[in-house]
Amino acid sequence: MSSSPASASVPAQPYGRPPLRTVQVLGSGAGSSAHVRSLATGLAARGVRVTVCAPVEAEGEYDFTGAGARFAPDAVRELRAACAGADLVHAHGVRAGMRAALALRGRRVPLVVSWHGSGTGSDGGLGRLGRVLERHVARAAAVVLGASSDQVDLARLRGARDARLAPVATVVAGTADTDPDPGKARAELGAVERPLVIAVGSLVPRRGYCVLLDAAREWRTLDPPPLLVIAGEGPLRAELSRRIEAEELPVRLLGRRRDAAQLLASADVAVLPSRWEERAPLAQEALRAGVPLVATAVGGVPELVGEGAVLVPAGNPQALASAVTGLLADADRRAALAAAGLAQARTWPSEDDTVAQVLSVYDELTEHTRR
Repeated sequence: MSSSPASASVPAQPYGRPPLRTVQVLGSGAGSSAHVRSLATGLAARGVRVTVCAPVEAEGEYDFTGAGARFAPDAVRELRAACAGADLVHAHGVRAGMRAALALRGRRVPLVVSWHGSGTGSDGGLGRLGRVLERHVARAAAVVLGASSDQVDLARLRGARDARLAPVATVVAGTADTDPDPGKARAELGAVERPLVIAVGSLVPRRGYCVLLDAAREWRTLDPPPLLVIAGEGPLRAELSRRIEAEELPVRLLGRRRDAAQLLASADVAVLPSRWEERAPLAQEALRAGVPLVATAVGGVPELVGEGAVLVPAGNPQALASAVTGLLADADRRAALAAAGLAQARTWPSEDDTVAQVLSVYDELTEHTRR
């Protein structure tokens, strides 16, 4: 077996201890994939031996081995083998936490679970099953890390022995291969002489795009009507497309875009209509870019944005439409909100801060076993 970059030149460990061996168990979410890639890079640089168990396609897209980690497919046998040699296992997401707990059955290895994407408040059978899953994972974990206070509260409600707030830094994608000219982006979208409103995210029910289309119907009578563009792909595309055509809404579905960050920077207003979010990438990217944001007051969003966004109730198209049109009509308010957003973004943790906090949890849980 060839050595990874992390094991080729491992920094000296304190007090002669061997390097800490961790396994990062990854689900299917793109947000958690980027976080694990960042975490693997920081941990490997600090002398930690990292194995990432994830879908093969995630390795192809995020190159965990290039970050200094060893990669293993997330099949049951490979996961159990990786966990057998670990000092600590860190699962990202409740489903990944369940798989890690099963792989660790009978072993006294600490399990840390980051609750990416929990707390969606689903109803019905799937919601009940989700709550059972959350309870099992919360009780199996030595520590649950929540990216927002509501996540921490939920973990405690589900029976976590130790639940802690651990905000996750957003990994900012590079832009070297994209055109930064906002005028060109607006021309491409057909918004040269009209306001441009943008939403970014997968076309799934929890994103609230049906409510967003209701809001767009409210503002189509403006002169000129704002153009709403939605960058993302998903199972709701056909339904949304039918509505846009049937109701003649000023909306374009762009599909998945590699230049979403540049499109966002060219917009007059960004909008996040979700039913639930943890630390929404769109919210973070909008505030960092100085783009005024209208978002629903759900999950971890209020804690994340502070005074840097206009918050509206989820599921209320009139409130959403009013907030967007109010900002479009007031350039001074947009400028003030953009400045407040930039100030709020400066309070967020860096990638180094996130790695340092996670490593301190690892050291605490393995203090006695690695002496």
